[in-house]
Amino acid sequence: MENRKPLMAANWKMNLSLHEAGELLTEIKKAEIDFNKADVLVAPPFTTLPLARDLLAGTAIHVAGQNMHWEEAGAFTGEVSPLMLKEAGCSHVILGHSERRALFFETSTIINNKAAAAVETGLIPILCIGETLQQREEKKTFYIIKEQLQESLGSFSQKTVLPKDLILAYEPVWAIGTGKTASPQQAQEVHAFIRSWLRETFDNNTGKVTTILYGGSVKPDNIREIMAQPDIDGALIGGASLKADSFLSIVRFYEG
Repeated sequence: MENRKPLMAANWKMNLSLHEAGELLTEIKKAEIDFNKADVLVAPPFTTLPLARDLLAGTAIHVAGQNMHWEEAGAFTGEVSPLMLKEAGCSHVILGHSERRALFFETSTIINNKAAAAVETGLIPILCIGETLQQREEKKTFYIIKEQLQESLGSFSQKTVLPKDLILAYEPVWAIGTGKTASPQQAQEVHAFIRSWLRETFDNNTGKVTTILYGGSVKPDNIREIMAQPDIDGALIGGASLKADSFLSIVRFYEG
């Protein structure tokens, strides 16, 4: 893992009432976490962001939006701008999640626009990429990953400069919400490919310092083996982040 600090990011998706969110945030806030060994981030629904900002104020826990539009303002009913996320207390934003790509038909070109706007606004993107089960079975994994990287990071590759704090997240679509998990070796193979692409497209240092998370049915019982892989720098956690005990067990993987 070189000197890259692990990041454990909770993606709550469209879950939890304000009351439930407050209880979960309070438990996470009170927990003993060694922030020298792992960074922690929560990405609640938009309506919960101000609550998360207020409850986590003064802690080292980051708050992220789950999505955003690339324009600062305008006639985009139902959308949220990067400036709005900043105002709500976000430091990060998740972009290109497989659910956004599949269910809401977001293309890599759209995600590139969002990533550029996020960086311009001072938000740190957590940019997701990953292949479907069909693509994996057709042995197209690396082709799909390369294509998504090229198109989703097009604004940066044209300048041959990637922001040093931009985060990538590999999430095999076939392992999200299915109970299936890519083996640590399968995940490592793709993470290594991503890091190689970063070196070739940008430079050796970019490949070395960029944080790459794994997302896909991450649980307390598999996190330690996942984190033992040299190119995996943390996790993007879905269902297991909705309960304090399971999320904190993942966060404290270093105790194993």
